Amino acid sequence: MFRLKTFVVVSVLAVLSLGGCRRKEIASDSPIDLVPPEKLGRTVGTVAEVPRPEPLSVQGYGIVAGLAGTGSSHCPVPVRDYLNRYAQTELAGLHINVQQLIQSRNTAVVRLDGVVPAAPSQNERFDVRVSPVEGSDATSLHGGWLYRAELYPEGLVGLKGRLAGTVEGVVFVNLIGTGSPDLTTAYALGGGRAAYEYRSIIQLRRAHFAVANQLRNRLNERYGLGTASAISPTDVELRIPPQYRWRKQRFIELVRATYLEQTSELMQSRINTFIHSLAVGEEKASAEIALEAIGRVSLPKLGALLHSSDEGVRLRAARCMLSLGDDRGLVALRNMVMDKDSPYRREALDAAAVLARRRDAGLLVQRLLHDDDVRLVLAAYEHLRRMENPAVAQELVGRGFYLEQVTQTSHKAVYVSRSGQPRIVIFGGPLICRDNLFVESPGGGVLIDSPAGQDYVGITRSRPSGAGVIGPARASFALSDIVRTLGSEPAGTSKGTARGLGVSYGEVAVLAQQLLAKDAVDAEFWAGPLPKIGLIVKK
Repeated sequence: MFRLKTFVVVSVLAVLSLGGCRRKEIASDSPIDLVPPEKLGRTVGTVAEVPRPEPLSVQGYGIVAGLAGTGSSHCPVPVRDYLNRYAQTELAGLHINVQQLIQSRNTAVVRLDGVVPAAPSQNERFDVRVSPVEGSDATSLHGGWLYRAELYPEGLVGLKGRLAGTVEGVVFVNLIGTGSPDLTTAYALGGGRAAYEYRSIIQLRRAHFAVANQLRNRLNERYGLGTASAISPTDVELRIPPQYRWRKQRFIELVRATYLEQTSELMQSRINTFIHSLAVGEEKASAEIALEAIGRVSLPKLGALLHSSDEGVRLRAARCMLSLGDDRGLVALRNMVMDKDSPYRREALDAAAVLARRRDAGLLVQRLLHDDDVRLVLAAYEHLRRMENPAVAQELVGRGFYLEQVTQTSHKAVYVSRSGQPRIVIFGGPLICRDNLFVESPGGGVLIDSPAGQDYVGITRSRPSGAGVIGPARASFALSDIVRTLGSEPAGTSKGTARGLGVSYGEVAVLAQQLLAKDAVDAEFWAGPLPKIGLIVKK
C-alpha cells in the first residue's frame, strides 16, 4: 500500500534533483493534496477479479521417425490405443500405418512435454521436450523427425478436453559442451504451436449489469473498441489489443489499474498521488502502471521526472511516456542504452525496442550490435529478428533450421540457438575458413576436409543406414556455404557430386563449434540456453 500524507507542503517536483546541472529549480510553494489510493475511485481490480495469465504445462504422445535402427518397438497399450485413434481421425489423409511405424526399429514412441506461454497468440511457438516412453529401449533420438502430434493440458491426454497445441518437426539432441551427450534427451525447438488465442473473463465480485457495462465501456474507451464485451451481469470478456502483442502481462496489469469514474478533479488527484509515489515512494512499479493506465493527461508531470537524480525513476518515467506516445521518453531511454555504466541498459533497450516507432527502434537497436557486452548484442539481434529488420538476413536450410547473417556488427561470431526456432547465426560475416582443415563430427558420421592448397572444402556424410557415404559435396571456404551445404536436402549433380547432405541441425551446430575450436575461422562461438521445460516462472 502507498504510504501517503494528506497534505504535503513541498511539491513532489521539489524533491527531484537536477543532477548538478544549472537549471531553474522545479518546485512549488503551493500545497498538493495527495489522496490515499482508496479515495481515488474504483478501479477494475477493485470491483472484479482480473485473472493473471499463467503458462500452461502440456503433454502428449507421438512418433519419431528416421532413427536408423536406434529406435524401439515398445509402446504401452494405452498409448498405442491413443495413437491409433489419433491416426484415424487426424492423420487419415496421410495414410500412415501406426502399427507398422511402432514395430519398426527406425522409429520410437515418445512422450512430449511443453509449456504454452502465458496469454498465447494463435500458433505462437514454444519448445517441446521429446523423450522415449517409459520402458522403451531406444538408444538415440538424434537425427529423427517428429510426426505431427497433439498436446493437451497436463493429465488430460486422450480425454475429451481442450486441445492446447500441436507439435512437429526436427528432433534436436544437444551435442554442444558435453563429452557424453544423452542421445535420448531431445527437443522439438520451436516445434510447438498454441492452438488457441488467449481470452480472459473478468468476473465482477457482485453481479450487476450496469457495472459490467460501465467496465466494458471504460476499457473500450481507454484501449480500443473490441477490447471488452459484457456477456453477463458478472462476466466481461477481455481481449488483448494488437498494440499490446509484446506486452501482454503489462496489459493485464493496466486493466486492473484502470479507473471506472472519470472527473477532472479525480484525474488530477490521481496524477499527483502517483507522480509522488513514483518519485519518492516505495511502490514505484504500481505507480508507473497507474500513470500509464490514466493515459496521456499524466504526461506533463511525468516529463518533470525525466530530470530526477534517480536513474530508476527516469527509466520508469521514460518508459511510461513512450508507451503513451511521447518521444521524450525515447530520448531518455536512448541515453540509458548508450551509457555503458548504466545498470538499466537492458531494461531501456527492451522498452525502446517494443514501444518506439519501428524506424526509430530499428536505428537504436542496430547501434547495440557494436556493443562490447555480448548479452546486449544478442538481445539487440533478437529484437531485430522479431521486427523482421533487414539487418538480419534469413534463409531456410533444408527443412531443419535457419541460417541467418548479421553483417552490421563489430563482432565476428557464430551463434547457435538451443531454444526457439533452430538457427545458426553468423555475426560479422562473411566468415572465411582457412584451408588445411579437417573436422569430424561426433561419431565420425560427417567429415569436413580441405588439404593445403585445395581451392574448395570437401564434405562427406555416412548414410544413416551405414551402407556407403553421401558425397563428396563441395563448398566454398565461406562458413555460410559450408553450413548451407551440410544442412540442405541431399541432391546430386551431373558430375556425381552432392549439393546437400541433409545433416541434422544438432550435428551442424556442433560441427560449427568444432571448426571454430580448431581455429579454422577467426570468430567466437556463442551457444544459446537450453529450454527450461518443466520450470514455470510466475511473473
